[in-house]
Amino acid sequence: MGFIIGGIIVLLLIIFWIANYNSLVKLRNWVEQSWAQIDNQLKRRYDLIPNLMETVKGYMKHEEQTLAKIVSLRNQMGDTSATREEQMEANNQLSSSLRQLFALREDYPDLKANENFKMLQEELTGTENKIAYARQLYNKTVSEYNTKIESFPSNLVASLHQFAKTDVLSTPPEERKNVKVQF
Repeated sequence: MGFIIGGIIVLLLIIFWIANYNSLVKLRNWVEQSWAQIDNQLKRRYDLIPNLMETVKGYMKHEEQTLAKIVSLRNQMGDTSATREEQMEANNQLSSSLRQLFALREDYPDLKANENFKMLQEELTGTENKIAYARQLYNKTVSEYNTKIESFPSNLVASLHQFAKTDVLSTPPEERKNVKVQF
């Protein structure tokens, strides 16, 4: 009788262990899938930038520095050896430079009226929104994963199978500043 009870306890512990392990694997895969969504949107924006640069090049001859910075940052985004943190830093700088470029369009009425520029601006704005949503989803997924890794008894399974915490993506300092609105 004691042998049967001991066997049942061992079986329940094995089932518990497997369930926790599978849960951690599922969450880790969700984190990777969430990152892939960010990566897809970054690639989409990466592909749109050359068209934007061709459109504005003729109009903004005096803005060479801004255009060169955007090209340089785009090239950094294409670096496949960059870490997630390096990719997101380049992404943040590129977003800032694109906002600067779109603000400059007010100084160039012909560019402002160019249909191709308008279309590219709308596509890039939509892509920026998708990147923001993907970042939000990634951070939510990472938080769930990290919570599971740190919570008892899952932390026992996580430490034995070397599941490591993942960093959330932080908001760049320039995006945390208060927006000054003037009418």
